[in-house]
Amino acid sequence: MNKDFWQKLKKRGRPILALAPMAGFTDSAFRQIAKKYGADVLYSEMVSAAALYYQDLSGRKKARRPKKNATWELLRFNRSREKYYVVQLFGSDPEHFASSARLITEKIRPDGLDINFGCPVPKIIKQGAGSGLMKDLARSRAVIEAVLANTDLPVSIKIRAKAGAVDALKFLKNISDLPVSAVMIHGRTLNQGFAGAPSWAIVKKARAYFSGIILANGGVNDLAGARAALMLSGADGLGLARGVLGRPWLFKEIKKERVYNLRPAQIFKIALSHAALAQKLKGKAGIIELRKHLVWYAQGLTGAAKLREQLVKAGSLKDIQDIFNKGIKNILN
Repeated sequence: MNKDFWQKLKKRGRPILALAPMAGFTDSAFRQIAKKYGADVLYSEMVSAAALYYQDLSGRKKARRPKKNATWELLRFNRSREKYYVVQLFGSDPEHFASSARLITEKIRPDGLDINFGCPVPKIIKQGAGSGLMKDLARSRAVIEAVLANTDLPVSIKIRAKAGAVDALKFLKNISDLPVSAVMIHGRTLNQGFAGAPSWAIVKKARAYFSGIILANGGVNDLAGARAALMLSGADGLGLARGVLGRPWLFKEIKKERVYNLRPAQIFKIALSHAALAQKLKGKAGIIELRKHLVWYAQGLTGAAKLREQLVKAGSLKDIQDIFNKGIKNILN
């Protein structure tokens, strides 16, 4: 196995901060922005193991690398600007995971692989994936074993406090003998989804069943919340998700132990740099996809409702610049 970057990060003696995987949000542009503001580890969006399996199968039949498609685009990253980059896989079939792990290790060569056992979205659960897979201890173990057997990259997992009858402790006990490098534990149960208070107590108890890196995840939206999560969970670090949407500087706040009350013009400047990067990587499609990020940047600002109404219609970088310039004038007036 390659040198485990997780342990390298732990040896620095400060909390490991990760940009947690978010479907539709954690693309290369946002990962680069998060890295700029202090993220140590960057997760891809969820990638379908089944999609990669059938594409790999097709490619082997044709004796050539399959053509790039939407799944391949999700894997795209900038090696020099996205260290450390982890590809997260979701699915339910061990064979699919084995093939995907091989393919990603050979063709993409990220810094690590991650398996999703935490997604609460109904359509994912119906596939027996995400939290649906966490409920099945035997299949979950088989999936992890399949990935470990087909890569030399560090393997991590993302789970929830509880899914069905299986809580985080029972899950980790079931795989305690496997060389998994890290686990990100969302402190909420499957039934809670993304609402309610996370349980940092169960994250703390997880240490008795897991010797690798533990990241606490869920509901961390500010510096005070980050401090509490780290103290109450005893985790090695945090996985930040919705808390950094529109506020990527939260990584910096946690590292520097201070709150940065940015002025609207400063926030707009960050948003514009994000937009420019999205356009560079994906063209006009990048701007369209960025709209959901832009409304987060506008959150809490004077005239936010009007800004959001305009930003969701933006079709170019110039549109975004004009909207922000007008927004600043309105705030100053």
